[in-house]
Amino acid sequence: MPLHDWTDRPGWEGLHIFWMTELARALRAALPPGYRAIIGSSPLVAIGAAAIKPGVAVIQPNGTAPSAPEAPAPEPDMEVAVATLEEDTSVQVEHDGRLVAVVELVSPRNKDRPGSRDQYAARYLSYLRAGVHTLLVDVHRRPLGFSFPQLIAAGLGSELPGPEAPSAVSYRVGGPAATGGRMLAVWHHALAIGAPLPPIPLALTTERAITLDLEGTYTRAAADSYVT
Repeated sequence: MPLHDWTDRPGWEGLHIFWMTELARALRAALPPGYRAIIGSSPLVAIGAAAIKPGVAVIQPNGTAPSAPEAPAPEPDMEVAVATLEEDTSVQVEHDGRLVAVVELVSPRNKDRPGSRDQYAARYLSYLRAGVHTLLVDVHRRPLGFSFPQLIAAGLGSELPGPEAPSAVSYRVGGPAATGGRMLAVWHHALAIGAPLPPIPLALTTERAITLDLEGTYTRAAADSYVT
């Protein structure tokens, strides 16, 4: 099925769920033994979460337990919520209990304002810095001129390909580079509205990758979510 123009089209939220499901199924059919594909939550940031009380006792130098506090701390002059906890799901590949690869489908709200763009770019960068191979698929062309791959390249201080959306970019995190840092291999495709989606590799290790059928999984997801 050719890629839809999602600029003003309804139905993305439903297709997003079904597409992740189809991608997870495709991965399970192709993964080597010992690997697992799941749809999991990826918490972004939690500021203002309840404090966790320590589970240890504090002992004074003389061996006695500390005395009770003299007075409670004064109330703050102001308390505000500066960030919310948004649990976004992604398709995750695990091996031996460790996250080794992830597929992220970008939604419009991931980039609808500067704060969202910075927040999600930091999330994608955190995968790469942790050694997690990452496939980033963005089928939404707005905002025009914006590209998560460009923010990733800037965050890594590298001249990496940064196609504007719609695009699909797959990153393979390698070993140490001779000049310092780590090697990073990139497969990138510019996507076109009205054209079929290309197959693209998802790395599992530096030597092993599987090819994901974006077109087939998108077509089945569109049918399941009544997108024609």
